[in-house]
Amino acid sequence: MKRPAAFLLSLLIAAATALFGAPAGAQENPSPEPARLRLDLGQLNPRVITSSDQALTVTGTVTNTGSRRIVKPMARLQIGERLASPRAMDSVLAGNPVQDSPLTEFTSLAEELEPGQSARLAITVPLAGARGAALRPGVYPLLVNVNGTPEYGGPARLAAVSLLMPVLSTPGHTSNQATQRHAKLAVLWPVTDSTPHIQSAPFGVPMTLTDDSLADELSPGGRLYSLVSAARAAQETNPKVGGSLCFALDPDLLRTVDAMRNGYRVSGGAAGKGADAATNWLAALRALVTGRCVIPLPFADADLTTLGKIRGAEGNPDASLMTTALNGTATIRQVLGVESKSGVLWPGGTPDEKALSAISSGGFQTVLTDSGKLRAGGDDETVTGAATLSDGLRAQPTNSMATAGLTGFTPSPQTPTTYSGASQRAVSTQNGLAAVAFEAGLGRTEGATGGPLLVAPPRRWDATTDELNAFLSGLGKLTNAGVTAGSTLDDLLGSTPEGSASLAADTRSDGGAAVASQLSGLDQDATGLVSAMQIDPRNQVEPKAIVGPVRDALVRGSSTAFGPPAVASASANATAELAAIRDQVTVEQPKQTIALASGSSPLPVYVHNDLPVGVTAQIALRNNMGVRPEQADKNLLFPAKGGQTKYVQIEALRAGRLSVDVSLTTPSGTDLGATARFELTSTEYGPITIIVTVVAGCALLLLASRRIYRRIKESRGGTP
Repeated sequence: MKRPAAFLLSLLIAAATALFGAPAGAQENPSPEPARLRLDLGQLNPRVITSSDQALTVTGTVTNTGSRRIVKPMARLQIGERLASPRAMDSVLAGNPVQDSPLTEFTSLAEELEPGQSARLAITVPLAGARGAALRPGVYPLLVNVNGTPEYGGPARLAAVSLLMPVLSTPGHTSNQATQRHAKLAVLWPVTDSTPHIQSAPFGVPMTLTDDSLADELSPGGRLYSLVSAARAAQETNPKVGGSLCFALDPDLLRTVDAMRNGYRVSGGAAGKGADAATNWLAALRALVTGRCVIPLPFADADLTTLGKIRGAEGNPDASLMTTALNGTATIRQVLGVESKSGVLWPGGTPDEKALSAISSGGFQTVLTDSGKLRAGGDDETVTGAATLSDGLRAQPTNSMATAGLTGFTPSPQTPTTYSGASQRAVSTQNGLAAVAFEAGLGRTEGATGGPLLVAPPRRWDATTDELNAFLSGLGKLTNAGVTAGSTLDDLLGSTPEGSASLAADTRSDGGAAVASQLSGLDQDATGLVSAMQIDPRNQVEPKAIVGPVRDALVRGSSTAFGPPAVASASANATAELAAIRDQVTVEQPKQTIALASGSSPLPVYVHNDLPVGVTAQIALRNNMGVRPEQADKNLLFPAKGGQTKYVQIEALRAGRLSVDVSLTTPSGTDLGATARFELTSTEYGPITIIVTVVAGCALLLLASRRIYRRIKESRGGTP
């Protein structure tokens, strides 16, 4: 009975829809089915509405990404109430829907869209008249809403992009001018690698990168190229905004790009294509930051908490790794010829107490950190102003709302993604700009202090050149309107800390312990290598210089670029660097079978040391059934062209064909090079064979004597 009833109900609903049309709310409800349309935003103009703007224009492209035809796709722009509280802003930035009302009528995009077809979207909203009068200064949520009817389905919202719009004033409404708050504003401008690209860079050998994507980032249109060109344009067109930028540089990126200029290779052995791009980009960066505010990031943007958990020799923390991570000032000076700001560090992640102590011991007095991670004393209350941390460090907070806006939110896996990655980046830039305006006091009714703002974009910001230019241009509009006042990091650091604070605990499940454990084993191998090395009088190369690339790779392994612990990715560089050293001290594979002259013979082992230092090594024999080696001697292997022969005294335990695996190790047990398989033949009896033969002979003699004795006894007993 259930099936006929359900069928009848479906017929009634279909009939009602045909007679009276779709319910009014049907177009506003998101489709529960997989995404059928993709919305690519092409233009949003203006980014900040002022009295000189006559209209708001949104353009883009709508594409049918599903398998069904879409009938009568249409779009309109909707607007929500002005946001007045931080909680409301945070909710919108997290991707939560808001109650909105139509700002325009639906505009038809096409009669229908077949799978794969696209249609142009263009919506213009006049700002003069009643619509403009309704917009008071503040930040408003906007929604680009695309509806349509899928084949075999009903009308539904099939694509939508939500974003924020700051409004300073509207045409003909001078009473709507923004409140003059003049909030001090400084902006960190991160110049970091998207991910560590070095695969290996052994001493004296051209660098090898995992791929050549870094060359693309340095070339026109690439991520790093855009960061430099947009900042340069801001310095030239708007000195107030350009002067508020403080450049946060990754020393590892600078060193990598500097090495690329001299030629490099990519994984697989192909020559890299980015030498010229590296030269040009480095020159542009040098011109950009000369005479400007510059601060270092930890080397490779390392997570200092994870780095402090790496254990070296005897299980003790390896302090040299922290020294490498915090010595970025010297690299910036060497590569760019500029001095970074003294005593200021912008670490990634959430430094724990040990990391903060290391930062303080490294000569830093100030750490820049997200305001959302600061807690006043032992309370849960967040801190918005400067505060004092343990070890006397000053914590200068970056604005968490602006960072959240510029970072964007990750769509829920249960929600179909209806807009492209490019649109998502554009929305993030727009939302970040709106968050800056809101935090400066635009339209706020709660906590509108207009205090100083330090804006920190995502550390690996991937906005396009147009988006970066739009963001900086929007900051210029806020400054011209008096919402913000161009300032510098120095001005913000000049304020007195409000009190003591602590950093919230790391939210990662293991705090990087898995990565630290993997890197600890590699660090111990590196320690074993350097302990077996000594200076060669002819080359005069320090052993630390040979193992230095491994130390750098260990720091790279803790980079925050790896996100959640990815042990394989984090340890790949250090593993490759260690292999590059080990492979230069190795045993040569014999080309033919070795015949042993006697049961106790020296085994000739041909070894190579292609490193520019001497290495103390022992010859190890494994899988050596039938062969007994004597105690291995320590051999000091100095660099020698063509290799050198060492002898291992062995004893054959049997005659015939034998095989043994021969390799080199350091005295501490660290393996060197590859293992070689030696095929042997023995024509002499060893002691064991002789003993067995003698015992067998004695047994045979004893048995023969016993038989002779019995025969003699039997013959005597039978005599009459």
